[in-house]
Amino acid sequence: MAETEKKGPSRRAVLGAGLATGALAAGMGRAQEADPLITEVQDWASSFGDPVDAAPYGTPIRFESHVVRRNVEWLTESPVSSINFTPIHALEGTITPQGCAFERHHSGAIELSKGDYRLMISGLVETPMVFTYEDLMRFPRTVTTAFCECAANGGMEWGGAQLEGCQFTQGMIHNMEYTGVPLRLLLEEAGVKPEGKWIYAEGADASSNGRSMPLEKALDDVLVAFFANGEALRKEHGYPVRLVVPGFEGNMWVKWLRRIGVYDQAVESREETSKYTDLMADGSARKWTWVMDAKSVITSPSPQAPIRHGKGPLVITGLAWSGHGKIDRVDVSIDGGKNWQTARLSGDVKPKALTRFHLDIDWDGSELLLQSRAMDETGYVQPTKDQLREIRGLNNVYHNNSIQTWWVRADGEVENVEIA
Repeated sequence: MAETEKKGPSRRAVLGAGLATGALAAGMGRAQEADPLITEVQDWASSFGDPVDAAPYGTPIRFESHVVRRNVEWLTESPVSSINFTPIHALEGTITPQGCAFERHHSGAIELSKGDYRLMISGLVETPMVFTYEDLMRFPRTVTTAFCECAANGGMEWGGAQLEGCQFTQGMIHNMEYTGVPLRLLLEEAGVKPEGKWIYAEGADASSNGRSMPLEKALDDVLVAFFANGEALRKEHGYPVRLVVPGFEGNMWVKWLRRIGVYDQAVESREETSKYTDLMADGSARKWTWVMDAKSVITSPSPQAPIRHGKGPLVITGLAWSGHGKIDRVDVSIDGGKNWQTARLSGDVKPKALTRFHLDIDWDGSELLLQSRAMDETGYVQPTKDQLREIRGLNNVYHNNSIQTWWVRADGEVENVEIA
């Protein structure tokens, strides 16, 4: 899409930014005056509104029609094997509505009914088994909230600032509350043999997308899920059953889950050899980097969410997450990393889930270079792009968790940049 492309060089260098410091200004509302929107009867108060059954399944009001997933047409050859992006710049809190949660398909989203659904567990098990959807519903359930992040999230930014908007730079992520059966219970039902060390999860779509993972992870917190945010999974998110693998890259969250094979070693499939590996500076490929390291991004102000209200009180907000556990702290810089302020973590901070942060400042109208830096409970600190490139080089795509920089201009417009 043209609105996502950046004119000029792909790598920008911006130097210098004014500081916005000081206490919040008083009087963020208006002095009492004769405002016709209050003193005069408006159309919406002059007649009946919609009846309760106007929309049997509720949809967003038309004023929020811009809050939608978007794709970048030139990214892939076909939208059937492609990705779109969550509008994280326009959302608050931490839970992603299913209708806004990004999609990644390898051969398109399929329609598979509950009646036709089957899940097979085979390989190194005492009793190979097949479960229907109704069978799964009879197992004890659990609820977990977790982020799902594509390993390529931010990958286009590896060589320099490319796309305008955190939806496009960091929007391959969503965070939902899942309900399902712990995979551990199904494996226990089948009886894993002592020589079983790995599982291989495979989807029912035409791509047969599959990934290996250590048995230890499968027995830990992996969920065979059929609900998200309290309702059935959407088709594009794997209806009727998908795998939820908290903290691990999104490609391992196999959708339309049809088979779990237990083996004594990894399968080494296409999705874990030719793809989803990290190309290092010396040309070698590093595999098995499943865990998504600590990361954060400021969602507002950002290129798609500029400052429109002018000088004065300004709320800086964003998201932070870590596949290793809870977010411990998020620092925000308004001068390109020279100085840092600790942001406020809002809401319930959960492990391997999105965490919302806020920083309230008084903006004096000068230029800003906004950055956020996340730290998780293991002590890991989100790196800069240069720190990441020192280890991994410039020819990478996956696992870019580096610090994102937004240049806020004096007119409130925001641009994606790098600092030289």
